[in-house]
Amino acid sequence: MIPRILPVLLLEDGGLVKTTRFGSPRYVGDPINAVRIFNDKQADELVLLDIQATVEGRSPDLEAIESIASEAFMPLAYGGGVRDLPTATALIQVGIEKVVVNALADEEPDEVRRIADRLGSSTLVVGLDAFRVAPGTYEATTRNGKHRTGVDIRRRAQEAQALGAGELFLNAIDRDGTMEGYDLDLVRLVTSAVDVPVVACGGAGSMQDLAAAVIEGGAAAAAAGSFFVFHGRHRAVLITYPPYAERAALFR
Repeated sequence: MIPRILPVLLLEDGGLVKTTRFGSPRYVGDPINAVRIFNDKQADELVLLDIQATVEGRSPDLEAIESIASEAFMPLAYGGGVRDLPTATALIQVGIEKVVVNALADEEPDEVRRIADRLGSSTLVVGLDAFRVAPGTYEATTRNGKHRTGVDIRRRAQEAQALGAGELFLNAIDRDGTMEGYDLDLVRLVTSAVDVPVVACGGAGSMQDLAAAVIEGGAAAAAAGSFFVFHGRHRAVLITYPPYAERAALFR
């Protein structure tokens, strides 16, 4: 079994967008069309993140999520606006396999523990949005990077594991959308601190970057947004995903 490679789709107002360093969202298409393309390309798994739901205090749009899930032939993870166990349960009922929480782990950790206890750790992913404070030092943030928690990212990862997270989704804010490569120091920092799988995200610009996150960083999987959505130096929208043989060759 080769490591997973995960496309990340950012949702805003029903559309698919892409950000750079968590800002300047650019519309790149319809999420259902994107899911159909990733179906054809046999993507391992998809991550859907509504980037405004928590900030705006909204619950997930279950009708829209169900429409997306009904088109997907691969496992789906969803994050954004998950505020309690009933919300997480509703997401599972409309076809989501993994629920991603971030602000909830900071603000209502007991509720995160309830989600893990009721739905199982394999269903719970805790998102870690890391802000680089200084070389080798990273702070956990929430609410689209707008709220700095004051908690070191390594400590937050350990806390998330203790809450019952079956997986951590680690995103480097200063690498988001840049396609300049993962922050491998950050990836190693977090993977060395926990025993649960870590998905690395933020900065992938090549197949070699994806491999480095796993081989050099110790991540269990590599995730990317821009790399699978943009093509060429003018960043034309073209959804791509490497075939199995190419992915397998990365990890030989």
